[in-house]
Amino acid sequence: MSAVKPPVLAIENLRVEYPLANGAVFTAVESASLVIQPGEIHALVGESGAGKTTIGNAVMGLLEKPGHIAAGSIHIGGKPLDPSKGSAEGVVLGRDVGAVFQDPMTSLNPLFTVESQLTETMRTHLKLDKAAARARALSLLEAVGIPEPERRLKAYPHQLSGGQRQRVVIAAALSCDPKLVVADEPTTALDVSVQAQILKLLRDLADQRGIGILLVTHNMGVVAQIADRVTIMHRGKVVETGPTAEVLRRPKAPYAKALIGAVPRIDAKLDRFPVIGEEGKGRAAEARAALRGKAERADAIADGTPILSVENLCVEYVTSGLLPGSKGHTFRAVDGVSFSVHSGEVFGLVGESGCGKTTIANVVSGLVRPTAGRVVYRGQNVAGEGAVRRVGPLRQAIQMIFQDPYSSLNSRMRIGSILAEPILFYRLAATAAEAKDDVARLIEAVGLEAEAAERFPHAFSGGQRQRLSISRALGARPKLIVCDEPTSSLDVSVQAQILNLLKDLRDATGLTLLLISHDLAVVRQMCDRVAVMRSGKLVEEAESETLFEAPQHPYTKELLSLVPTLDRIRGESEAA
Repeated sequence: MSAVKPPVLAIENLRVEYPLANGAVFTAVESASLVIQPGEIHALVGESGAGKTTIGNAVMGLLEKPGHIAAGSIHIGGKPLDPSKGSAEGVVLGRDVGAVFQDPMTSLNPLFTVESQLTETMRTHLKLDKAAARARALSLLEAVGIPEPERRLKAYPHQLSGGQRQRVVIAAALSCDPKLVVADEPTTALDVSVQAQILKLLRDLADQRGIGILLVTHNMGVVAQIADRVTIMHRGKVVETGPTAEVLRRPKAPYAKALIGAVPRIDAKLDRFPVIGEEGKGRAAEARAALRGKAERADAIADGTPILSVENLCVEYVTSGLLPGSKGHTFRAVDGVSFSVHSGEVFGLVGESGCGKTTIANVVSGLVRPTAGRVVYRGQNVAGEGAVRRVGPLRQAIQMIFQDPYSSLNSRMRIGSILAEPILFYRLAATAAEAKDDVARLIEAVGLEAEAAERFPHAFSGGQRQRLSISRALGARPKLIVCDEPTSSLDVSVQAQILNLLKDLRDATGLTLLLISHDLAVVRQMCDRVAVMRSGKLVEEAESETLFEAPQHPYTKELLSLVPTLDRIRGESEAA
């Protein structure tokens, strides 16, 4: 009779504390417990600051000092983790515990090839020679579904797409056959088609290799699709845990009900995004009301002329050969795209990674020059041959919310200075004191404390930085905002508040939005019209409801079919 295998991970009554400079103690996690069996995917969900990532870091021994495990226990494969060392006896991160982080570019060294980064771990922990390590690296790339694995081994991270980089990170996490993988938001920045491939890969790894996976995420659709069990956290505490179908269909805790109810729907359009708690009360609501009052009403264009027209836009990138005498390559990122956006409209651009969405956003914002075609704003050619210079009111009128909050805020400036910059530059405040008040309102409007103005960007989480990036764009009081994945790193409650704010500003001031997103549920709720792109071309454009209810192009139908929703929950048919 074979011995019963211990759980790959057992956490009991875990408490994680961070001593503060003033002598107080911040408790990030309190009395948290969960168990993961071999071959099981256990999802850990909750809002920003709930303690999800803290638990993952505690398991991997990556808690930032002075954070520490103050009470409770963690067992990995039956072996207790020593809080003083941050590891269990005989358990090594990289060998026994694999890690998949949210941003693959922070996990991969840009100076080394894929091969060298995969083989290093194997040669260190498995004591393989160079040839054996290379052969194993090749088989791992094949296992995670990377095309042309032999060629990709020689590639550098920047030469891979976002989905391919994430697959390389997963391959690295699997390189030493770990029994446990901690995956922290592994699909947040991926479009639905690549996301579906990564989720299938994770599910196959659990089913075929018996790997236990701790999945940290704020995407309930992802949880419904692949998780066996789910634990919901709120302010450091576990509020509900159980089989995925049971928790998502019949939540018991009030917070769990509210969190699940706040998930954007793709099956029907609502007037507002549902939020957790009282959206219309508190300092954040007051600040949002103040922003609406300060915003200038956009002048309607009397003859119905679009506020923005993209006309036969083409953008090409030419790459030079790496060796002397080698030929370069011309890549057409945008190929003859045309569309128009009317004043006060929310226009959506969707499509998978590499289709040209962000390139168009950069052209509209003045960051990239087109190869051909032009962009017209309120009758003025602002991009293309013969374009006018973007100065003064024209520069102020078009602002952008960037996808990456880590690189869109100056790391050497305090948040207050960053947000005050456009207010002072465009003389939107009469005095420095008024500008400071405006900065406080901008910070509070996105759900943060006004004291954040005194801190630097590195002191904030990814979701908090994205909120501040949105504040930065709103501070200029623009007429058109180009939103490139503005809420991809936000949990559902903050996402709902921010998108409701953008809706309110649109309704109150006629603000126009060009929304680029891979979250099709958000696109349906926000957009009046939607254009679908593929391989640099626009393949379908329609009114939002028409496109979601009766898509015409096969590619559009494929995208919609891949969206993970709460209608399809893993294990529900078995339970029934």
